[in-house]
Amino acid sequence: MSTSKMINGVPVQEHFKDAHHQFDTAKMGIWLFMCTEILMFGGLFVGYAIFHMMYPEMFSEGASFLDWKMGFVNTLVLIFSSLTMALGIYFIQTNQIKKAVWSLAITILCGAVFMVIKYFEYTHKFHMGIFPGNMLDLAKLNEHLTATGLPTIKSTNLGMYFGFYFCMSGLHGIHVLVGMGLITWCLIRAVRGDFNPNYYTAVEGVGIFWHIVDLVWIFLFPLLYLVG
Repeated sequence: MSTSKMINGVPVQEHFKDAHHQFDTAKMGIWLFMCTEILMFGGLFVGYAIFHMMYPEMFSEGASFLDWKMGFVNTLVLIFSSLTMALGIYFIQTNQIKKAVWSLAITILCGAVFMVIKYFEYTHKFHMGIFPGNMLDLAKLNEHLTATGLPTIKSTNLGMYFGFYFCMSGLHGIHVLVGMGLITWCLIRAVRGDFNPNYYTAVEGVGIFWHIVDLVWIFLFPLLYLVG
């Protein structure tokens, strides 16, 4: 079992030479992990691009059922959350722990706002009968369109677009929830006094994760909402 030693107030595991070695190794580890996350989303992006080239009209029609304004608000929320996350790390580096706690708390709040908006988006789609793939309820959707005076849909291929929509946005939403949990863990540790200008490895790693999650959404927003 690995043990740690204290060097200048920093807990250093015995298999590292010093605190800098430990920090650099941990940072490299989180970046390698994030590369696998990017590869996972990259596969979805490639699949999306291929099918979009095959069925451009269907993808445009599917995007018309999304509210780009809600997607835009979520984009602003996540961009702001990246700022507060970065400030949280900065405040710990400058030994302003109270400000760091507030910054981390605001970041969590931004994540919650993002997920609440996604909840309303998803429930509205379900109410209309919009589900991924073959689960698309075309009869219910056309009934809703008829009631609102809009033209009905005849092609069942529309479910393909929403398959990409729910898969990509849902997977991203899971990452947002995981990020919120990790930031909460960092916040609790910050309140407890575990971090200082010499030791903030966990916050730095979680910050990298959160920034990548935000970056993925910046690509998802135009692909899903503005494709039409």
